[in-house]
Amino acid sequence: QLQGPEEAKAFVSAFLKRSMPKMKDEAIQDMLTRKAVVLEHYSKKRKKGKRKKPKGFTAKERRELRLFEIEPEQRRYALYLPLHELWKQYIRDLCYGLKPDAQPQMVQGKLLKADLHGAIVTVTKSKCPSYVGITGIILQEMKYVFKIITKEDKLKVVPKLNNVFRLEIDGFISYIYGSKFQFRASERSAKKFKLKGTIDL
Repeated sequence: QLQGPEEAKAFVSAFLKRSMPKMKDEAIQDMLTRKAVVLEHYSKKRKKGKRKKPKGFTAKERRELRLFEIEPEQRRYALYLPLHELWKQYIRDLCYGLKPDAQPQMVQGKLLKADLHGAIVTVTKSKCPSYVGITGIILQEMKYVFKIITKEDKLKVVPKLNNVFRLEIDGFISYIYGSKFQFRASERSAKKFKLKGTIDL
């Protein structure tokens, strides 16, 4: 049922008195003559909460979960030969084909920043004689150590510190001085290396 003008005006006036009890009658009548009413209600501003970044595992948790452990049945040299072939192709692509006329400095610079998982390396010099002669495929590279699988299917953990590693691909031979190479693989890509003739262990 439609209301007449007077009934509607009375309803709005009563509604405003209830909604805004502190406002005087004169002020309410003044608002009605403007034919526009803004109710005094302020919404609370929502605080923007900071998005929490998902946290990864801590080093302790990774050790407890054995995320980087290589199971004994997976410690077989032949199992990783396809990985080595993939690595060689990766280096050839990285070094524009590794042509015979390629500059050794360019190849050395690329190798220093390349991912070495799958590379075959040999320890040529070491302050610990027992490390000298170890040859195998790099299965894991960490900040301070290489995990290498040898042809005898033995997993060797070789520290980078005080060791020199020899790496050969398509006739190019490169030497890695582990003491100057103590970075994670992800960090090396942005690292600037200075090429030097000889470096002490």
